[in-house]
Amino acid sequence: MKRPPHNTPAADLSCEVCGRMPEPPKARLTVANVAVMLPIELLVHALVVETHLPYVAKVLVLTFTATVLVIWVAEPSAARILRSWLHAPALRHRRQLAAAPSLWRARTLLADQPGSLQRMTRALARLDANILGLHVHPSPDGVLDEFVLAVPGEVGERELLAALHDGGGSRSHVWPTTSLAMADGQTKALSLAARIAAAPEELPLAVAELLHAQIVPPRDAGSPADDGTRLKIPTAWHGPLTFSRPGEPFTPAESARAHRLAELAETLSHRRTGSSL
Repeated sequence: MKRPPHNTPAADLSCEVCGRMPEPPKARLTVANVAVMLPIELLVHALVVETHLPYVAKVLVLTFTATVLVIWVAEPSAARILRSWLHAPALRHRRQLAAAPSLWRARTLLADQPGSLQRMTRALARLDANILGLHVHPSPDGVLDEFVLAVPGEVGERELLAALHDGGGSRSHVWPTTSLAMADGQTKALSLAARIAAAPEELPLAVAELLHAQIVPPRDAGSPADDGTRLKIPTAWHGPLTFSRPGEPFTPAESARAHRLAELAETLSHRRTGSSL
């Protein structure tokens, strides 16, 4: 259900489910209640004191009247009239969060021709997006570019997808991410393991990113190179995956990490298949 429009900026803080506002700071709430109640109580006291009621009756009338005014008039009036002032600290915090840069991971397919990446970076620059990381995966249909982007807080998924399209990309996807996407070494390996745990089909791209290697299409895989610049990883559901890194042979440690990631994807896929039966 769509929430009705509000007339004050503080209304943006209301809960989308229950419609209630957050609790304002205690000091501000006290000041607001006093500011609203004091004139009302002074007026009530002045009116009651001028009557000819007995002393006990005056006390009872003042007590009852003050209680009713506080519960039914003063506090609701303070919350309504001074809403923006009451919630000013929360509003400032909300605006700071909205203006803070956010991190995104973006993936798009580009034509394998000169100038493609330049057009893409220009399209992202129009959003004030800062490219923090880039990994290129060769693909039979072109090149699959994967970016880590820092963008202004007001930029969301729709704006990013539009920029990727304007830059010549296709089959684009974007995901919110964290600073782990820029990590190296063991932290990066753990981050990629978490990525595979969420989506085992990400295995080929994750291994390529971990090893800074290229994915070799099955038709070009052939036999592993004698110089160690090709690495083949057997998988039951993906078939053999082959990676190439010309001029830089794979080390035994790198091969072991890649095989462990493949085992993780294999285990998770098997569990998901079993649970769906």
